[in-house]
Amino acid sequence: MEKIALPTRNGAVDDHFGHCECFTIFTLDAERRIVDRRTLPAPEGCGCKSDIAPRLRQAGVRTMLAGNMGDGAKNVLQRNGIAVVRGCHGQVGEVVAAYLDGRIADSGDACAHHHEGGCPEHGAAGWHLAE
Repeated sequence: MEKIALPTRNGAVDDHFGHCECFTIFTLDAERRIVDRRTLPAPEGCGCKSDIAPRLRQAGVRTMLAGNMGDGAKNVLQRNGIAVVRGCHGQVGEVVAAYLDGRIADSGDACAHHHEGGCPEHGAAGWHLAE
Protein backbone atom coordinates (compact mmCIF):
# COMPACT_ATOMS: atom_id res chain seq x y z
CA MET A 1 0.00 0.00 0.00
CA GLU A 2 1.17 3.50 -0.86
CA LYS A 3 1.13 6.23 1.79
CA ILE A 4 1.18 9.98 1.23
CA ALA A 5 1.68 12.57 4.00
CA LEU A 6 0.82 16.26 4.09
CA PRO A 7 1.87 18.81 6.77
CA THR A 8 -1.51 20.03 8.01
CA ARG A 9 -3.04 22.95 9.89
CA ASN A 10 -6.83 23.29 10.16
CA GLY A 11 -7.45 20.69 7.44
CA ALA A 12 -5.25 22.39 4.86
CA VAL A 13 -1.65 22.00 3.74
CA ASP A 14 0.43 24.11 6.12
CA ASP A 15 2.43 26.74 4.24
CA HIS A 16 5.55 25.82 6.23
CA PHE A 17 6.48 22.19 6.85
CA GLY A 18 8.28 22.79 10.14
CA HIS A 19 5.37 24.55 11.83
CA CYS A 20 2.41 22.27 11.08
CA GLU A 21 0.11 20.97 13.82
CA CYS A 22 0.02 17.43 12.42
CA PHE A 23 0.65 15.28 9.37
CA THR A 24 -2.32 13.84 7.52
CA ILE A 25 -1.45 10.41 6.12
CA PHE A 26 -3.49 8.93 3.28
CA THR A 27 -3.23 5.21 2.53
CA LEU A 28 -3.90 4.08 -1.03
CA ASP A 29 -4.81 0.61 -2.29
CA ALA A 30 -3.26 -1.11 -5.33
CA GLU A 31 -5.54 0.90 -7.65
CA ARG A 32 -4.37 4.14 -5.93
CA ARG A 33 -7.74 4.76 -4.27
CA ILE A 34 -7.80 6.29 -0.79
CA VAL A 35 -8.65 3.60 1.76
CA ASP A 36 -7.58 5.31 4.99
CA ARG A 37 -6.85 8.78 6.38
CA ARG A 38 -5.10 9.34 9.73
CA THR A 39 -3.18 12.06 11.48
CA LEU A 40 0.18 11.97 13.20
CA PRO A 41 0.91 14.80 15.66
CA ALA A 42 3.83 16.99 14.62
CA PRO A 43 6.85 17.09 16.94
CA GLU A 44 7.81 20.29 18.75
CA GLY A 45 10.26 22.54 16.96
CA CYS A 46 11.67 22.61 13.46
CA GLY A 47 10.68 19.74 11.17
CA CYS A 48 14.17 19.25 9.75
CA LYS A 49 15.73 18.86 13.22
CA SER A 50 13.04 16.61 14.68
CA ASP A 51 12.51 12.86 14.39
CA ILE A 52 9.54 13.24 12.02
CA ALA A 53 11.26 11.88 8.88
CA PRO A 54 12.12 8.47 10.41
CA ARG A 55 8.70 8.34 12.09
CA LEU A 56 6.98 8.95 8.75
CA ARG A 57 9.18 6.37 7.03
CA GLN A 58 8.37 3.87 9.78
CA ALA A 59 4.65 4.58 9.21
CA GLY A 60 5.15 3.64 5.54
CA VAL A 61 5.05 7.13 4.01
CA ARG A 62 6.89 7.40 0.68
CA THR A 63 5.59 10.77 -0.61
CA MET A 64 5.28 14.18 1.09
CA LEU A 65 3.00 16.78 -0.49
CA ALA A 66 4.05 20.05 1.14
CA GLY A 67 3.67 23.79 0.89
CA ASN A 68 6.96 25.56 1.42
CA MET A 69 9.93 23.67 2.81
CA GLY A 70 13.58 24.42 3.35
CA ASP A 71 16.33 22.35 1.79
CA GLY A 72 17.24 20.89 5.22
CA ALA A 73 13.82 19.30 5.65
CA LYS A 74 13.69 18.18 2.01
CA ASN A 75 17.10 16.51 2.30
CA VAL A 76 16.21 14.74 5.57
CA LEU A 77 12.97 13.41 4.10
CA GLN A 78 14.70 12.23 0.93
CA ARG A 79 17.44 10.49 2.94
CA ASN A 80 14.59 8.60 4.63
CA GLY A 81 13.18 7.44 1.30
CA ILE A 82 10.36 10.01 1.12
CA ALA A 83 9.85 11.84 -2.18
CA VAL A 84 9.00 15.54 -1.72
CA VAL A 85 6.57 17.60 -3.80
CA ARG A 86 6.62 21.29 -2.79
CA GLY A 87 4.28 24.12 -3.71
CA CYS A 88 1.02 22.45 -2.62
CA HIS A 89 -1.78 24.55 -1.13
CA GLY A 90 -5.38 23.89 -0.19
CA GLN A 91 -7.51 21.37 1.66
CA VAL A 92 -5.57 18.11 2.11
CA GLY A 93 -8.20 15.93 0.41
CA GLU A 94 -8.27 18.17 -2.66
CA VAL A 95 -4.48 18.25 -2.87
CA VAL A 96 -4.22 14.45 -2.71
CA ALA A 97 -6.94 14.10 -5.38
CA ALA A 98 -5.06 16.55 -7.66
CA TYR A 99 -1.80 14.65 -7.07
CA LEU A 100 -3.45 11.32 -7.90
CA ASP A 101 -4.91 12.88 -11.07
CA GLY A 102 -1.39 13.92 -12.13
CA ARG A 103 -2.15 17.63 -11.77
CA ILE A 104 0.65 18.47 -9.31
CA ALA A 105 4.39 18.82 -9.91
CA ASP A 106 7.14 19.95 -7.54
CA SER A 107 7.53 23.73 -7.56
CA GLY A 108 11.30 23.51 -7.07
CA ASP A 109 11.02 26.37 -4.57
CA ALA A 110 12.79 26.12 -1.24
CA CYS A 111 12.04 28.35 1.71
CA ALA A 112 15.36 29.70 2.95
CA HIS A 113 14.17 31.23 6.22
CA HIS A 114 12.66 29.88 9.41
CA HIS A 115 9.80 32.07 10.56
CA GLU A 116 6.21 32.01 11.75
CA GLY A 117 3.23 32.30 9.44
CA GLY A 118 4.45 30.75 6.20
CA CYS A 119 6.96 31.76 3.61
CA PRO A 120 6.39 35.25 2.25
CA GLU A 121 9.05 34.92 -0.43
CA HIS A 122 7.06 32.19 -2.20
CA GLY A 123 3.48 32.90 -1.18
CA ALA A 124 0.59 30.48 -1.31
CA ALA A 125 -0.98 30.85 -4.74
CA GLY A 126 -1.71 27.12 -5.11
CA TRP A 127 0.01 24.03 -6.33
CA HIS A 128 2.21 23.94 -9.41
CA LEU A 129 0.44 22.17 -12.25
CA ALA A 130 2.17 19.27 -13.93
CA GLU A 131 2.96 19.88 -17.60
